[in-house]
Amino acid sequence: MAAPSPLSTHVLNTAMGVPGSNMALNLYRQDPTTNTWSLLTSGTTNAEGRCPGLITKEMFIAGVYRLHFETALYWESMGETCFYPYVEIVFTIIDPGQKYHVPLLLSRFSYSTYRGS
Repeated sequence: MAAPSPLSTHVLNTAMGVPGSNMALNLYRQDPTTNTWSLLTSGTTNAEGRCPGLITKEMFIAGVYRLHFETALYWESMGETCFYPYVEIVFTIIDPGQKYHVPLLLSRFSYSTYRGS
C-alpha cells in the first residue's frame, strides 16, 4: 500500500451539504527562481470529495504550491451555473515534514478554505 500523501484536499459542496465529487483538479509548484508554475499532478475528487495520492512524500518539498479546481465543469455536470469558473488556492509550505490539508468549501457563488492538518 502506498504511503499517504503529505498533502490532502477535500471539496465540500456547502450549498447542497454533500461532497464535491468528480471535480477535476491540478497541483502545481512554483519555481522560486523563475516564478513559473510546474504541474505536479492532476486528479479528480472521488465520491467523498477527496483526491487521494496528490503528491508523494519524496516530491513534497518546501515552496509555493497552487491547487486549481475546475468548479465550472463541476456545476455544469449538475445542470447549474456558477460565478467562479475555477478556484485557485495558493499556499506556502515551509516544513514539508508536516501533514497539510487544504479543503475547499464551495457553493455556486462563494468559496472558502483553511489550513487543516
